[in-house]
Amino acid sequence: MRFLLRVDCFILQKGRYFATMKKASSSKSKSDEPAAKKPKVEGGPIKVDDFVDKFKAIRQETAKSVLDFDFKKKRIRILSDAKEVEEGKAGVVYWMSRDARVQDNWAFLFAQKLAMKNELPLHVCFSLVPKFLEATIRHFKFMLKGLEEVAKECESLNVQFHMLTGMAKDTVPKFVKAHKMGAVVCDFSPLRVPAQWVEDVRKALPAEVPLCQVDAHNVVPVWVTSEKLEYAARTIRTKVNNNLNTYLTQFPPVVKHPHKSKLKAEAIDWPKLLDTLQVDRTVDEVEWAVPGYTGGVATLQGFVEKRLRKFNAKRNDPTDDALSNLSPWFHFGQISVQRAILAVKKYGKGFSEGVASFCEEAIVRRELSDNFCYYNKNYDNLQGAYDWARKTLDDHRKDKRTHVYTRDQLEQAKTHDDLWNSAQLQMVKEGKMHGFLRMYWAKKILEWTKSPEEALETAIYLNDRYQLDGRDPNGYVGCMWSIAGIHDQGWREREVFGKIRYMNYEGCKRKFDVAAFVARYGGKVYKSK
Repeated sequence: MRFLLRVDCFILQKGRYFATMKKASSSKSKSDEPAAKKPKVEGGPIKVDDFVDKFKAIRQETAKSVLDFDFKKKRIRILSDAKEVEEGKAGVVYWMSRDARVQDNWAFLFAQKLAMKNELPLHVCFSLVPKFLEATIRHFKFMLKGLEEVAKECESLNVQFHMLTGMAKDTVPKFVKAHKMGAVVCDFSPLRVPAQWVEDVRKALPAEVPLCQVDAHNVVPVWVTSEKLEYAARTIRTKVNNNLNTYLTQFPPVVKHPHKSKLKAEAIDWPKLLDTLQVDRTVDEVEWAVPGYTGGVATLQGFVEKRLRKFNAKRNDPTDDALSNLSPWFHFGQISVQRAILAVKKYGKGFSEGVASFCEEAIVRRELSDNFCYYNKNYDNLQGAYDWARKTLDDHRKDKRTHVYTRDQLEQAKTHDDLWNSAQLQMVKEGKMHGFLRMYWAKKILEWTKSPEEALETAIYLNDRYQLDGRDPNGYVGCMWSIAGIHDQGWREREVFGKIRYMNYEGCKRKFDVAAFVARYGGKVYKSK
């Protein structure tokens, strides 16, 4: 028996929409999802009824499995000419990349749905490249420790997890051909390198194997939100919000897969994998962030219980611990943004202003960043800026700079500005700079380098090298907003900046205790020789 994929992304069985067919999962036990280890959060152990357990219970209450759930068809798009899973195939593959988690993952759920409907085993493949842009061992350790948790959970759910090493265009099609896989499901990224990976895999797959892509990262799929590049938050906000009733839903569970595979995944030597990487090892992992799903959920719980109440009022104060701190787990896909939003709305009802502010940032601003990178291929250079911004930067490129620093001086936090130096040191040491200071930090790079092009390149380089959430749409858009006016408007014209929004030291002093922040991170004033 075979199941077909229509271009509208429904699956058909004998001419009937599968969405109307309620074939129950063969797994009935509430123990389908494995018990997770309980990490520590905010200096103390998580309560017995922690968020990991709560989320598990919510999924089980939502549906027995994805087969009993109204999966929104527009989350999926078929990238291949093939639209059906041929008979005689040996399994379905979820090629995991941006969204490295098991639960609360629309791509994983769709892959399981496809496998269960075709009564086939389910396999997860991750293709590990030895080097990726400016990523260091800090980033790879965070990613691989999260994947180790994924692999263990897959094993408990009768899903084979395969670590492939090399470029996806070589490893994924080879795996599919060698093991007679019937379909491939992939997740979505708007960035050019991952997008090229998907295109290369599409071209290299056997002609009869369908390739389906699921946006498992955004609440509203990027292709649903808008069909064009949006100018600013005000132009995308209504489009996103109008779709939330449809897409901001609970998740069904990924359950113990009912179809066992004859193909067993090879054991993974995780330390050896680290040794094979061709990356800078001088920027090592940080202590505060525990990688993986359970670490991400612990951070989310700490935010809801301790920081959400002051998020709205204090999120722009770097001396107060008011942020969610979730961006590393969001970036690596180890926890779902949608799950975080659902939790904040459910458990933060007493802090309506904080909930609204968090949802604005986690939904609207994140959707805007993905939209920008998806529809603007120059998302990381000045060719992607608006005409007015390029003109004003060009008009002022020859303005005299009061200070000019090299990339090395900036990287070593050796400027005349102790606040800027402290922010740089925070990023280097902790892998995360406070969000308000990231704006100030990037704007000062524009002010202190020889050209806007050099400023943008330097900001992206440092961000991607040290930030745990580097190489992310939010990071590129943050640098472009600060230096090139993306999603902003023209302001009063001044030297160097032109009409780009300006920020200065005195303005920071009016917002928070600069001296306290500097004392915490030890930034010093360096005088030019």
